[in-house]
Amino acid sequence: MVLRFRPVVTSRFALGLLLSGGIGSSLAAEIQLPTVNVQGQDESGYRNESASVGGFDEAPLLDTPSSITVINAALIKDQQARLLSEVLRNDASVGDSYAPIGYYENFVVRGFSLNAASSYKINGRTITGEQNVALENKQQVEVLKGLAGVQSGISEPSGVINYVTKRPEDVRSVTVSTDDRGSGYIATDVGGWFGSEQQFGLRANVAHEDLNSYVEHANGQRDFVSLAFDWNISPDAVLQLDAEYQNKQQRSVPGYQLLGGTEVPHGASPKKLLGHQTGGKQVGIDSLNLNGKFEYRFSDQWKGSVSAARSKVVIDDYSSFAWGGDTNGLGNYFTPEGDYDIYDYRSPDDTRRDDEVQAAMTGLFDTGGIGHELTFGTSAFRRVIDKRESVNDPIGSGNINQDTPSFEPTKKPLNDSHRNLDSRQYGLFVTDRIRFNEQWQTILGGREVRLDEKAFDNVTGNQTRHTQQYVFLPQASLIYKPVDNVSLYTSYSKGLSLGGTAPWFANNADETLAPTVSRQIEAGVKYDWRRISFAAAVFQTRQAYQYAKPEGGEFIYMQQGQQKNTGLELSANGWATDRLQIATSVAAIRARVSGSGTPEYEGHQAINVPKLRASVYADYALPWVNGLAVLGGVQYSAKKSANRTGNVEVGDYAVVNVGSRYTTKVDGYETVFRLSVDNLFDKRYWRDAGEYMGDDYLFQGAPLTARLSASVSF
Repeated sequence: MVLRFRPVVTSRFALGLLLSGGIGSSLAAEIQLPTVNVQGQDESGYRNESASVGGFDEAPLLDTPSSITVINAALIKDQQARLLSEVLRNDASVGDSYAPIGYYENFVVRGFSLNAASSYKINGRTITGEQNVALENKQQVEVLKGLAGVQSGISEPSGVINYVTKRPEDVRSVTVSTDDRGSGYIATDVGGWFGSEQQFGLRANVAHEDLNSYVEHANGQRDFVSLAFDWNISPDAVLQLDAEYQNKQQRSVPGYQLLGGTEVPHGASPKKLLGHQTGGKQVGIDSLNLNGKFEYRFSDQWKGSVSAARSKVVIDDYSSFAWGGDTNGLGNYFTPEGDYDIYDYRSPDDTRRDDEVQAAMTGLFDTGGIGHELTFGTSAFRRVIDKRESVNDPIGSGNINQDTPSFEPTKKPLNDSHRNLDSRQYGLFVTDRIRFNEQWQTILGGREVRLDEKAFDNVTGNQTRHTQQYVFLPQASLIYKPVDNVSLYTSYSKGLSLGGTAPWFANNADETLAPTVSRQIEAGVKYDWRRISFAAAVFQTRQAYQYAKPEGGEFIYMQQGQQKNTGLELSANGWATDRLQIATSVAAIRARVSGSGTPEYEGHQAINVPKLRASVYADYALPWVNGLAVLGGVQYSAKKSANRTGNVEVGDYAVVNVGSRYTTKVDGYETVFRLSVDNLFDKRYWRDAGEYMGDDYLFQGAPLTARLSASVSF
């Protein structure tokens, strides 16, 4: 590997960035550095010591009073991950929550669902979550677990997923890959610096993938391209721009439902496509993400930044959807014999767009011997949804144990497209990291949010709701560092989340409720020992409970009672020995509903939240073969409730994954071969028992899957 340090044009700026993170305020100086090429082994591995998701700038994890997981490019490459679900399996606090093949994925963190409208970001700016974000141009994926109201404004109590893009560097590589089903994959990564003073940087990533799914009739394809541009305008000014586009086409795979509402299907094959129709179409998802940031250093103590982003997703959803069939209740369960109805679902041109801009200032100063790192600024965010009232027409029926006949497709015409939502948020924020001495510091802050949201009827386009609300979201934390490599913290946060939407079977179907308030307390300890980082955190999060309340044979969607999740998280990441590195995490969560007015929903674990989940992954460099490493890990989940009443559960499971990495030279070029075998023992298990639009679904885990790749650096 080659580490290349660029000369003087960026040295003062880079040092200023470190100083703004709180390392100091009196050492800034312009340093002349020659170009240096260093040959050596990269020892960082899977461990990261800093993240940007915990605040308004990158900061050491030891100085961040939050539970944060960072999955970097090294681990993503070794696991050959292509989807966010394959990345997040490394964090035991995260689980799938309606994540079907061929559609965009949804997740729960600490037992609360992420929100596609506000929980996903690229380089700190919000993106539309209704997409499967490509990983080829991502340096790392950061997971902030818990409330992030100060950083994000209106957001869920689950947390935030932040993708960090790769910056320009001298790189030229090609990766090819295939799997046991004959899928094809090729990706290129090309970058470099140019200009009279090497002040311009470019990096391009291009990928094409032919998807041969383990589910029959669910093959697809994906194309991706991205460009990153850096301009070091002066030693005090830098501009960074990113653009990425992805088109993915694949049939959506519907989930199973409980048999008669009381039994988990037995003997179901993960390879079967329920409701398959020979004339069915693929779901198309076009996504465009743009963002940019300009940063200027006014002095050694003060800097300012302006950042902006646009994220647009267009979904063409044509699906043969298996749903319901049991007429003894609401109809949203398969029959006890495994029969279901088949719906011809059509919702093309479903368009989601997010626009965001933020301006911020950060300064370092002392008052009476107490150090301050003050950040303040303003932001504006707009989300719009344009869509049609979907066509969802029953065309026939099938059975989970039989091949499905083909039926005549629906002849219903498509409905007109209308503006469905126009949501705007305006915020003023301030945080102050106060350092009393080398051991004690506190972070105090808050965000004043103004929400102006209009909802429209998706049939007529008429306005149905106009919500205007002001709320202040405070955050306070205390950090104690008895020694440099140990940090103890406690924090309190308040958040505001958008209200849920009533399901189809409620009397107030499609009604969106008012925003809900969340509160969280957390305490933790972080310890860096040699080249390994340990962390432990305990937390309690409360949010208003939103559900369709049964009353007299009818259902009314409302907010009543609360869901309180209490948990413990443990993690260790880094080099355990000179040859062994590990990435491990454990999460124990107690999720309970109280005060809902529906006793059968209380007194047991909440739906789709296991009491215990664990993830272990290891990389061992063999001493007798230079460049060869063996890889492997286990994901474990305890049993989970499959419905809100908690009287049906899916079983616990442990999935074993193995692999290897071999680094060598082929014709003088560094080449890395990777082999990964997931679900080595071909375990059958239910990975996802989530709820979506008021209905419960079950998704099976992938069977044994082998993937082989080769990466060549030129």
